[in-house]
Amino acid sequence: MDPRIDSLWETEVLPTLADYTRIECLSPGFDDHWAERGEIDRAAQLMADWCAARPVPGLTVGIRRLPGRTPVLVAEVPGPGPTVVIYGHLDKQPPLGQWRDGLGPFEPVRDGDRLYGRGTADDGYAVFCALSALQLVPEPPHTVVLIEASEESGSPDLAAHLDELDLDPALMICLDSGALSYDRLWLTTSLRGIVVAAVTVEVLTEGVHSGMAGGAVPSSFRLLRQLLSRLEDETSGRMLVPELFGPTPADHGPRVALELPTVPGLVVADDGLFRRSWEPALEVTGMDGIPALRDAGNVLRPSTTAQLSIRVAPSADAAAAGRAVSEALRRPVEGARVTVEVEAVGQGWVAPEPARWLAGALDEAGHDLFGQAPVAYGEGGSIPFLAMLGQRYPDVQFVALGVLGPASNAHGPNEFLHVPTAKRLTGVVAHLLAAARAREDTGAG
Repeated sequence: MDPRIDSLWETEVLPTLADYTRIECLSPGFDDHWAERGEIDRAAQLMADWCAARPVPGLTVGIRRLPGRTPVLVAEVPGPGPTVVIYGHLDKQPPLGQWRDGLGPFEPVRDGDRLYGRGTADDGYAVFCALSALQLVPEPPHTVVLIEASEESGSPDLAAHLDELDLDPALMICLDSGALSYDRLWLTTSLRGIVVAAVTVEVLTEGVHSGMAGGAVPSSFRLLRQLLSRLEDETSGRMLVPELFGPTPADHGPRVALELPTVPGLVVADDGLFRRSWEPALEVTGMDGIPALRDAGNVLRPSTTAQLSIRVAPSADAAAAGRAVSEALRRPVEGARVTVEVEAVGQGWVAPEPARWLAGALDEAGHDLFGQAPVAYGEGGSIPFLAMLGQRYPDVQFVALGVLGPASNAHGPNEFLHVPTAKRLTGVVAHLLAAARAREDTGAG
């Protein structure tokens, strides 16, 4: 690895990334008052100031704003040929759970190769990786670094900014994905879509003593379980709504064991990576109407609400999946009042086949930075930006990669950035920028 990368990260990147970690810039979906609190603006300004100080010829840096929307940070370097766009985001998930002793979501802690803190890996590192890579390439192609601030809420503000920016990309590099290990370059070739919905079952107008109503009035929780069984086979976890599935490629990635913090003895599917990447799945991510144990009484509760996060196959039509889920849940159940709100739908994404020059550049970067060839695999999460751009620019080349490897725990407690991987990905991005410039200079296809 180029020794300049290590020096850049240790002396210039990590101190500012630590400052960013301290900023509680929660995504708008988790903070209704984000504009008044100003934390997103604070994070954007911190990053903009750092970017503007980079010694990159012709670099311009700005924070673009639209009424009522989160800002985007845009750093642009002039150069010949079609545009390379490098994407990341600066908004964060909330703390979500109890962090380990000595750690906290908004206080950076360096422990060996790990920098702990919310947003370090998802996705605060991205802008530093991109600009550091630009410093390493003497004559980069025309490059736009785009850092949005609503990704963790499904990127509701991104399309309006893209309309204003009017980009014409030839290569998109997304730095918001993951890796199955830290010892090689992992390339994301698919992402599942998502349907987020809230379903409420109401049986009473107010709570009633369970001794007086239990058995006569059905439990709202029991009826909710019935509704969920319309979506999922509770014995196997297999989804039952056909619209959640899509065509699956014959070659869908390596067979590897997933490293997950499971309890001892839990059975994980042998084909876990395939099921995570290409099959739909349901999780209840939150519930209302259920008191904490210390507050629980002998009461038949009037209602139960569940927040559902449904992962959709990458090749499925997510909008049709959302409609099918809503229709399945709305059908009457024992006369209870059922309401369903589909809050968000995100389309999945399948990467196009890379051009020969890009495949060659990735192979070279894998060997140079990790000592072995890169491996392609399907990721189970969603990145709305990629699906959005894939629809806008069907002929563009895509590279999706990232630092979210084993135990990095994005969205959960104890999130950390694996610093050596971030440094290596800086070198990978530099390789890709140099290859894009060389392709332009030689006129290669």
